[in-house]
Amino acid sequence: MLLFDNFSLSLKKGEIKAIVGPSGVGKSTLFELILGHRKPFFGSIRSTSLSQVFQDPYSSFHPTYTIRDQIREVARMEGYELLMEQMGLDEAHLDTLPHKLSGGQLQRCSILRALLMKPKLLLLDEPTSALDNLNQLDIMKLIVKNIEGMGVLLITHDGDLAQWCADEIVTLK
Repeated sequence: MLLFDNFSLSLKKGEIKAIVGPSGVGKSTLFELILGHRKPFFGSIRSTSLSQVFQDPYSSFHPTYTIRDQIREVARMEGYELLMEQMGLDEAHLDTLPHKLSGGQLQRCSILRALLMKPKLLLLDEPTSALDNLNQLDIMKLIVKNIEGMGVLLITHDGDLAQWCADEIVTLK
C-alpha cells in the first residue's frame, strides 16, 4: 500500500504549513520520513537543520538527566530566560528530572529546547495537546512569534488551530 503518491511539500523561512487529517492517514509517518527514521520507497526527502516537538513530552527526554543538561546537549542557552518567562516556566524547571514535571511543563520545556536549537525546519506533532486550553493559544503565539529564519510543519487534529496559524493547510485523506 502506498501512503503518499506524487506528494511534494516545501517550506520557506517564516512559513507555517499544517498537515491535517484523520488518525491513521499517515501524518506521523510523514514526520518519520522527514526525520529520517523511515526511508521512502521512491523519491527523496531533503531537509536540513531540524528540530521537533512530539505529542508525548515524556518520550522526548531521557529520564535520568535534568532538562537543562538535555537542552545544553543540542542547543545554546542564548535567550532562554525570555522564552522561559513567556512560557510560564521557572529556572527551577530546568534543573529538574523530566518525571518530576507535569505533562504541560515538560511539553513547554520540549518547545523551549526546539526553539533554542534555531533550526531551519521545526516539526510540531500536536505540540499543544499536553497543555490546558489557557496555555495552548499562548504557546502557539510564542512559537509563531519565534519562527524567524525557520519553516514550521505542524501536525494537528485541531482545524481551528491550523486555520489560525498556518499559511497553508495540507489535508491528508
